Amino acid sequence: MSSPAPTRERCTEDVASTSSVQDRAVTRTARLTARFALVLLIVALVALAGLTLGALRIPPEQLLAAITGGEAPAVVRTVLFDIRIPRTITALLVGASLGVTGLQMQTLFRNPLADPYVLGVSSGAGLGVAIIVLLAGTSPYAASLTSGLGLSGDLGLILASSFGSALVMLLILAAGRFLKSSNTLLLLGVMIGYLVSAAVTVLLAGATPELVAQYVRWGFGSYHGVTWPNLRVLGPVLLIGVAFTMLLAKWLNALLLGDRYAQTMGMNLHLVRGAIVLSSAILAGSATAFCGPIGFLGIAIPHLARGYFATSDHRILLPGCALIGASLALAADVAAGLPGDGVLPLNAVNAAFGAPVVIYILLRRHRGMNT
Repeated sequence: MSSPAPTRERCTEDVASTSSVQDRAVTRTARLTARFALVLLIVALVALAGLTLGALRIPPEQLLAAITGGEAPAVVRTVLFDIRIPRTITALLVGASLGVTGLQMQTLFRNPLADPYVLGVSSGAGLGVAIIVLLAGTSPYAASLTSGLGLSGDLGLILASSFGSALVMLLILAAGRFLKSSNTLLLLGVMIGYLVSAAVTVLLAGATPELVAQYVRWGFGSYHGVTWPNLRVLGPVLLIGVAFTMLLAKWLNALLLGDRYAQTMGMNLHLVRGAIVLSSAILAGSATAFCGPIGFLGIAIPHLARGYFATSDHRILLPGCALIGASLALAADVAAGLPGDGVLPLNAVNAAFGAPVVIYILLRRHRGMNT
């Protein structure tokens, strides 16, 4: 028995519905494209500000001449190529890395307050840094904590800090199998961070005063101590790490819906969690090793990206966090250097915009629990 032929009205409705869906998809794509374009423009403008603003103001024409090989004062070339370009590249890469790392950790732990700084992952990286620096030793007159280590020392620093970060993350992840409360898990991370910091303090107790002073300055957080030789190691590691996280978008989307759903999709949970821990540890550990523990970027950027792009799709959020993180990290660094000849501690500037975001999250969670 043949099925009844569709009526003309039904066909018209189907065509209209299909057209409406296609129109919404086109509109959504155009909106996302415009938002990504705006963020890219902001990144470019902030990078321009990072290269031109500071104790020595470099006019755009001198900047262009120096970059293109034209005539520019020697002091401009020195400031630009020895200080500002490596600092700008470092800030962009570290901001992108901490942004995607914070997003991964919030999805993995299902906690909107999770980030490398809060959960003690940065402290784990600091322990690795302290061990390597104390074992290798640095010049007491070195400008930064890592400047005297050399290529092999830089690689060792990244490995040690990544191992420290991964160790802390695995401890918290193991505890998470028994702790159902996300707040308890968060407090556990804070306590582990304190324990690791105590171990670092014990290690530094026997160090020279110069090394202790360098470690304290490193703890303030800064992109200024990263040199070109450091960047030749740090840059590829962070770029590869960020690119690797982009491949995890589908798995992170599945984790949002719960472990059981992810398993029904054929996902190997152990493999996925291992990949997330590995990429987060390398990104957070490497960034912390050379720039110190950078606070608030990892926790604030994912929330800003979710609000700006109005989605929880990691295929959009991961590149969005990378771009927003890059622009905010460099903007904070530029702002830290604006007041006169001095430079504000970077983490103090980060806290100025990161703390309101955290307060907003806490208030929203509290309101959600009471409704």
